[in-house]
Amino acid sequence: MASSAKNSSGSDGGSNGEIVLENGYRPSADEEFMNERHLAYFKNALEKWKLDIIEESKETLAHLQDGPIQEADLNDRASSETDWGLELRTRDRQRKLTSKIESALRRIEEGEYGYCQVTGEPISLERLEARPIATMSVEAQEAHERNEKISRDQ
Repeated sequence: MASSAKNSSGSDGGSNGEIVLENGYRPSADEEFMNERHLAYFKNALEKWKLDIIEESKETLAHLQDGPIQEADLNDRASSETDWGLELRTRDRQRKLTSKIESALRRIEEGEYGYCQVTGEPISLERLEARPIATMSVEAQEAHERNEKISRDQ
């Protein structure tokens, strides 16, 4: 359903099936929900987010390959090791986030993006702007979290 997209101010004009978004374009509730422009906008945002995560991961890997921690002072060494542990946990979270981004991109291609997987209702554009990988509307997410809390408390 969704075609590839390009965010520009006027390259090829979409002659090869690409949706060209003018600079500064933001999805509007005045437009048909999840029209080609909305899909192109979110596809661009998700792809950029994924590339940013991959770049950060490459930087971390390069830094790890620089060699072991060489701090002479035990306190400095412990601090450096703690920093590395945090960095590695962050990268692991981003790895998981990358799979959620890929899932969202798949939903765009399958025409399911932007709709709550629980209710089938549209997810608000504001929510998708804030969390483009969202799979549930705010209401469905709140109900899900309440149910999780009740299950944990029992």
